[in-house]
Amino acid sequence: MVLSRLSLNDFRNHAALEIRPNAQFIALHGSNGAGKTNILEAVSLLVPGRGLRRAAMSDMVRAGGGGGFAIVAEVSGNVIGTGVSAEQPERRKVRVNESNASINSLAEWLSVIWLTPAMDRLFADGSAARRRFLDRLVLALSPQHARHSSRYEKAMQQRNKLLSGTVPADPLWLDAIEQQMADSAYTIQAARSGLVGALRDQLQSAPSGPFAVPLISLVDKAAGPTEGDLAAIWRKGRSRDASAGRTLFGPHRADLDVIHKDSGQMAEQCSTGEQKALLLSLILAHAALVSAQRQAPPILLLDEVAAHLDPSRRAALFALLAETGAQVWMTGTEPELFNGIGPSAQLLPVGQN
Repeated sequence: MVLSRLSLNDFRNHAALEIRPNAQFIALHGSNGAGKTNILEAVSLLVPGRGLRRAAMSDMVRAGGGGGFAIVAEVSGNVIGTGVSAEQPERRKVRVNESNASINSLAEWLSVIWLTPAMDRLFADGSAARRRFLDRLVLALSPQHARHSSRYEKAMQQRNKLLSGTVPADPLWLDAIEQQMADSAYTIQAARSGLVGALRDQLQSAPSGPFAVPLISLVDKAAGPTEGDLAAIWRKGRSRDASAGRTLFGPHRADLDVIHKDSGQMAEQCSTGEQKALLLSLILAHAALVSAQRQAPPILLLDEVAAHLDPSRRAALFALLAETGAQVWMTGTEPELFNGIGPSAQLLPVGQN
């Protein structure tokens, strides 16, 4: 899973840009505001989801451009494209080998994981951010996870709308929706649980290194019941959920618990540096897991990671990343930040004529 070409048209600040990677590490360097992170964001849109910034599609359209944008990449001889048109700037379209495709189908072609400065607060923020992070890790191993998650979310939104209506909803209609939610929920929970278990094993078997080792667990109160039990719980909880205006029980309330192995502290109680180290350990272990299970490592997007590490830890990180075999896209303000990578780095200036 490597990109051999990336082309951007009217995406963010890039009117037209083409990159042809020829090394394991693609090191993008330039001043703040040059558009380095925009390139990473473009790569992150080659998988299901809203990308590493979770921005609206219309916000990604270049000011002064034609009103739409296009991202095209070559992956193992296949051409993947996504973007929006001027006529429908919020409707994202996908094409694979010149044929229309669904957004969720992108997971079958690529696995992409990212780490950005905004994620430094992942452990201190609410469970929603950690759940999205967990689901991205799951998606890299289970491409169908995006379809099941989308199906569950749509059914839950429909249930919430019916329960909040002024006219009592048809119980049989709600029964059907809740059964659909239960079918998807059971599959989502199994995929999450499988990923957390496999990742825990991967972390335990990894040799001790320069970065903190995380102990992880999935917290999901809805994980015990069977499909039939879940549907029954939702049926009994209709009045409560109608009063709350939302569904109060289900896999959409799950969380990822992370503990610093050496100190025994919860991740949210650790220092910012320790939290960054825990995230790096998780991503490195996940890359190794994906490589083993899918026979190809994911693409890693690391935004401004090297700048926050001392030279020894930076060199250790580069060595560990090299071992994963993953194609790594990194950003930094100065090319010297990537000196420790060696000949496996392709240094690309951004924002320079």
